[in-house]
Order: sequence, then C-alpha cells, then structure tokens
Amino acid sequence: MPATIHTEGEPNTSAARKDWSSKETDAAAIGLLQRDADAFLHQSLSSPCVSTIAKAEGIWIEDVAGRRFMDFHGNSVHHIGYGHPRLVAAIKDQLDQLSFSPRRFTNDVSVALAERLEKITPGNLGKTLFTTGGSDANEVALRLARAATGRFKTLSFWDSFHGAGFGAASVGGEATFRSHIAGPLLPGAEHVAPFHCYHCAYGHSGPENCGLACAKMVDYVLQREGDVAAVIAEPMRAVPVVPPAGYWKSVQEACHRHGTLLIMDEIPTGLGKTGEMFAFQHDDFIPDIVTLGKALGGGILPIAAVVARRDLDLAGDFAIGHYTHEKNPVTARAALTTLDIIEDEGLVECAATLGTHAQDRLRETLGTHPNVGDIRGRGLMFGIEIVFDKDARTPAPELAEQIYYSCLSNGLSFKISAGNVLTLSPPLTISRNDLDEALSIVENAVQGCKP
Repeated sequence: MPATIHTEGEPNTSAARKDWSSKETDAAAIGLLQRDADAFLHQSLSSPCVSTIAKAEGIWIEDVAGRRFMDFHGNSVHHIGYGHPRLVAAIKDQLDQLSFSPRRFTNDVSVALAERLEKITPGNLGKTLFTTGGSDANEVALRLARAATGRFKTLSFWDSFHGAGFGAASVGGEATFRSHIAGPLLPGAEHVAPFHCYHCAYGHSGPENCGLACAKMVDYVLQREGDVAAVIAEPMRAVPVVPPAGYWKSVQEACHRHGTLLIMDEIPTGLGKTGEMFAFQHDDFIPDIVTLGKALGGGILPIAAVVARRDLDLAGDFAIGHYTHEKNPVTARAALTTLDIIEDEGLVECAATLGTHAQDRLRETLGTHPNVGDIRGRGLMFGIEIVFDKDARTPAPELAEQIYYSCLSNGLSFKISAGNVLTLSPPLTISRNDLDEALSIVENAVQGCKP
C-alpha cells in the first residue's frame, strides 16, 4: 500500500514531532501523554498528541506543567474565547431549567435558536435542522439536496474537508479521510480542482488573466453530468485560500442553469471569523443551503445546524436527520448565547479590523522573505505559505514544521494546513496587543528558520 500524503494538519509521526516529544521533561505531562496513547485508537494527525491541556480560558490554553499557549487553532470553535463567563452562566442556568428534550417534543430555546438563525442569514434562508457535529450537518444538507432535486450526484473540490462520515468524506477531497481503508465511497461524488490563484491547477499566474478557468470547469462538469444535485464547498477555503473575485457568482449562475443546488459549508468560516457573519457574504451571493457548526456551541458544547431556503422544506415524509440531541435545550442555549456575545461585543467588526491589521503587518515584515510564498486570508483566518523557492512556489513542509515547533516553544499554538501553510485563526475576542505579540513570535520564527 503506497504511503498516504496527509495535508490536513501537521504530521504526528515526523522527525520534527519526535524531536519535540523527546524534549518533554515534565513527569505529569509524560504520564498523561502515555495514558492517552494507551487508551485511544490511534489515527493520523491526532494521536500521539503534541501536548497536554489542563486549562482553557480566553485565548489561552495551559498544559499540566503550567505552560501557557495562545491558541490560534482551537479547531475553529473558540470564536468567543474559551470559557466565556456569560456563556458558562447561561449553560448552568439552562441546566436548572430544562436539561433535555426528546426530539418528538419541542422547547422554547431550540425554537428560538432556529428563529435566530433565520434572522441572521440573508435572503430566504430560514428552515433549520440541528445536529451534534458539522459532518452530520453536511450529511443532512446532501440528503436534502437529493430530496429537492431527485438527483444523487454531487460536485465538490479536491483538497476540501467536509467531515469524516462516509457521505462527508465522499464529497471531501482529503486523502486522509477518503483513501485506502475508506473503501468504496458514495457513488456520483464528482470532484474538480479548487480555486487557488497561488497554485492554479489550470496553469494561470493570477486572476487578472485566467478568465475564471476554475469556475468555468465547474460549469463544464455540471453541463456534462447533467444531473448533479448539489455543489458543496467552503466559501473561503480554511487552509486558507480566498476565492478570486466573481468566482462564486459565476458558479451560482452555473448551478442555476443546470438545476443544481449550492451548499456552503460555513462550519469553520462562519459566525464572524472572516469579518462578515458568513464568509459567503464577501462575495455577494446567497447559497441555497448553509451548514454551521464548531463555534456555534461557543467552544463548550457540540452543536451544528443546516439552514436551507424555506421552499426546500419538502422532505417531511422522510428522515433526513433524526438525531437524539436534535433539539437539546442546553446546546441550543449555548448557541443562542454565543450569537448574543458575537453581536453584543461587536466581534464580527473586530475580526475585520484586526485581520486587516495582521495581514498588513505580515506583508510588511515577511512579504519579501525568500521562504514566504503567499500571505492570504480574510478577517481572523489568515495564513503564511512556506516555500523553498519563491518563484517556483515549491512547498516546504519540513521548514513549516520547524517554524511551527519554534512558535509552540515560545507559547503560540496553531495549525499547519495543506502541508506547508501556517494557518493562524485566533479567537475574535483577542486584543490587539496579544495579536501583535503572537505575530512577533511568528515573524521571529520565520526569520530564524534554516532551510
């Protein structure tokens, strides 16, 4: 069996990881890491773990030895920071009022959350179903698209991630989740190359001369297939990659021409992370279905949602979700309170302002560095692509790992995406001073790297 190239995050079996692990001297940390390795099924990227955690508060995580890290990853759940006091109080209060609701019954807080999601989503998006995770939300969206169109095929993008279930992995494009042991996946799950101006699959050097070849390929496949139920994609790829201007409008027009629904997976990018409530709002279009998750539970409880056009409520004779915690009042309260905090604290605007500041600073300090190929993103989801050759744009994963572990040793945690992209995604509650401190750590690590 050929080796799988994992690009979802930093590898857990590399020489750099082994070197990092060998330097751990705290007995409690070593013991907990060993217990974890002994207790859990091992899988790529997750186990063995990189470190321990004993406390999470605001932008900070702390390990069992008392070492603190600014968390610029957080699995995209920590938009409002960890353990927000207002959220903790709301959850405790809800536990005292109503702790669970069987799905065949309703309760005020779950209905209020569905109504709130309709209020904050544009256009005719307004019918909701809750799940416990983003992977399941995407599965529901795909089922709904089948019900609405009478078709089963999908079109999605290589290198994308939509979850680990068989349906979500089928439309995803990550080898880690769909190759070898995954076996046969869903039939009709077609893929095309994603938009990526820095690494254009169609050989173009930039959006000024490509004629949106990537969007035209979507139209071409939809036309040739003729019976695709849905296109599913992230509006801004969380690696991160920003779409070229006009891309999504062109794709939406193609979907309309061919009777295909457009599903936006906003699970990592939504709820203000990019400087708009939803990342698709940067591109001036409204999809047919939106999926949300991760940060919706405020970094404490798991909850995800599907929000569809009201006229797509047409699967009432079938079960398209049917989850035990579909209307859990405690998770619903967590989500409602999270939305309140985002609105009341102006966190969408904070993400826009601080994200512009961060990217402007990084372009000034690192833009000419020979190993920095691209600096990109929106709001507080931005990345630095590390390369061996700036002109050839050759990825440098080992160099990215070197920078990563240097930052980790200096109190900053983040994720490597696509093998060589330092992906920085802090909470929306971060102060400018803390953000600048983190940027200094990254700048020093990049400037001190040794190719």
